[in-house]
Order: sequence, then C-alpha cells, then structure tokens
Amino acid sequence: MHKTIIGDATLYLGDCMEVLPTLERVDAVITDPPYGIGDKWAKDGGFATAGGKLWSSAEGWDNEIQQSAIDAARGLADVVVIWGGNYYALPPSRGYLIWDKMQSGFSLADSEYAWVSKPITPKTFRFARAQLASEGKQHPTQKPLSMMKWCIDQADNPQTILDPFMGSGTTGVAAIQMGRKFIGIEREPKYFEIACKRIEQASRQVDMFVDKPAAEQASFL
Repeated sequence: MHKTIIGDATLYLGDCMEVLPTLERVDAVITDPPYGIGDKWAKDGGFATAGGKLWSSAEGWDNEIQQSAIDAARGLADVVVIWGGNYYALPPSRGYLIWDKMQSGFSLADSEYAWVSKPITPKTFRFARAQLASEGKQHPTQKPLSMMKWCIDQADNPQTILDPFMGSGTTGVAAIQMGRKFIGIEREPKYFEIACKRIEQASRQVDMFVDKPAAEQASFL
C-alpha cells in the first residue's frame, strides 16, 4: 500500500480491502466498481478494441464482483452512489441515477445505472458515449467528468468523497474542481499513475475552475 497526497486529494495504490479499514468516515462514497462481466464477455466474443484484443479479458480486473469491498465502503458513509449497482447485492432502493449514452443499438449497453442509498426519484444524465474521446479517455470504463460532477451534486453537498475503485481518477478530478476533498484507491499501477497526473493537473487549475460548495444547496429532494 502506497499513499500519495496531492492538494486536497489522498490517493492510495493498493487493494481497497486493505485500505478501507484504515479510513475514517466520509461524507459520500461515489464509485464505479468492476461489474464482474469480463469473463462473460470473453466467452461470448467480447468487445474488440482496434488492436483486436478483448479489453476485459486482457486486463482481468473486471472478472469478479467486489461485493466485500462494496459492503465495507458502504459502512463509511450515509450517502453512497454505486455505478453498476444492479450487479451487486444491495438493499432495495428507489434511488437510481441513469446514464443515457444516446447510442441505441450499439454493441454495448444503451445506458448504465447507479444505485443510490438515498430515496430519491430516478434521475437521468444524457451524454453521448462517443463524446468521451474529447475528454482523453484512458480507462475502458471511464465515466464522463461532467456526469461525475452531477453525481456529486446529487449527494447531499459532500465535503469529502471516497472512491475505492478510482480507475483513471475521474471522480477525483470532479471533486477537486468542485472544491471538495477526495480519497481514492486504485490497485492497478498503470491507472493509479494516470489518476495522479489528472488530479495533480486539476489541483493546479483549481483556482480557475473551483465551484465552492454552497451550504444552502439542497440535494435528494
């Protein structure tokens, strides 16, 4: 386990099951864990990259559901947003966030769902999957930066946000640009390095982009 501090971000390179027991409670957990579909995609033919390889089977990080880690992370916050929560064993909730990818008929899903611990009415964020190229996509399941800011807006004005499956650091970039504190965990050195670089850049630019939290803002209405 290795810890790096960049401004208001504390980043851990390591297994989240080792890091989570060492953390104090946070205001919100917002994360996009593996969905455990890597093996299925490989068996079914998968999704080929330009190089002809299956990204899921090639890297192996998406071959298992991380139920124990999700259960541990949920214990650290009252407000929890889990993308791909429909793949996990979670308590019933009427709170869901939906990403409409605006690409019907594509080989991947038309939309993705995030389980929310709070009883909000379902809300939809529309962002064309193809637009991710304009954000310099560096992770196979990287989420849009604007959507992760939207998630933070839905999460009861959190001041400290934890992402135990940080990936390339999009949640962290969103948190730093919005003037929040961030704790991220990633076990793959390649993606940890990418996340560090992105969050460091966001920290340098924070004075230009920061959107200070407004105490009077209301979420989950």
